[in-house]
Amino acid sequence: MSGPARIRAYIAFGANLGEPAQAFQLALERIAALPATQVAACSSLYHTAPVGVADDHPDYINAVIAVDTALAPRALLDALLAIEHEGGRTRPAQLAPRTMDLDVLLHGDAVIDEPGLVVPHPRMHERAFVLQPLAEIAPDAEIPGRGRVLALLAGIRGQAIVRL
Repeated sequence: MSGPARIRAYIAFGANLGEPAQAFQLALERIAALPATQVAACSSLYHTAPVGVADDHPDYINAVIAVDTALAPRALLDALLAIEHEGGRTRPAQLAPRTMDLDVLLHGDAVIDEPGLVVPHPRMHERAFVLQPLAEIAPDAEIPGRGRVLALLAGIRGQAIVRL
């Protein structure tokens, strides 16, 4: 007898405080340990400038993780928030620097707009720090209502991003 059906989901990682590479390893280990979840792929780490905040914010390290999971979108988000907390994440202000940020980008082809959970993640289609690592592991992924990752990436080539 097989378990519940698994959905391919994509999770964004970002950090600009502490030791981001170590935070990424912690996040990857904890995500791999989630129930009914298997890491399918992860992108390289990327160095990016902060977007939409003051110039005094430290630069970010970003990546994207693909998982096959039977967790519902809200359950996956709750698990990611617990991992962030374990990684030292505090929320003193919106867009504040962080030790770890984990976001559900896509959950299959689901379109969700609930308090605290919007999938596809808002503005992901406008951000090189999401699209470039996503294109590395899933270039043909479709963002519902927006289009294919590679096509969207071509439209934002001016944003600075460096693969580490």
